[in-house]
Amino acid sequence: MPGFVLQVRPRDDGDATIRVGFTVTKKIGNAVVRNRMKRRMRALARDLLPTKGIAGADHVLIGRQGGIERDYQALTAELAKALTRAASPDTGGHDRPREPCVHHGRGKGRGPRGGAHRQPVTPAVTQAATSTQEPA
Repeated sequence: MPGFVLQVRPRDDGDATIRVGFTVTKKIGNAVVRNRMKRRMRALARDLLPTKGIAGADHVLIGRQGGIERDYQALTAELAKALTRAASPDTGGHDRPREPCVHHGRGKGRGPRGGAHRQPVTPAVTQAATSTQEPA
């Protein structure tokens, strides 16, 4: 979501308590801005988590750059949508492990001179090497 990131992880410990955490990095702004963002996220969680939260799960709200300027009603709608999406059994494949990807950039060990994509070198057979010559 534009204002925050929601992460939900089931605890599987038999306790139905909904736990929540908040974090805002220093990239967002100074302490005043970060604290204001956390207060807004606490109010969102207080309003929506008791009814739409996942029982027995940890919820983490991570503040993003645009969250402080967004309208509170927009943030409320986004959190409701994110909680609904997290509660659905098919989350769009977000909880599957990622497939390893092959990078073809100019990274270390890649390219025509070596690395993981290097083809085995076969010696070239020349005419002189294959002909039988008798010493003179």
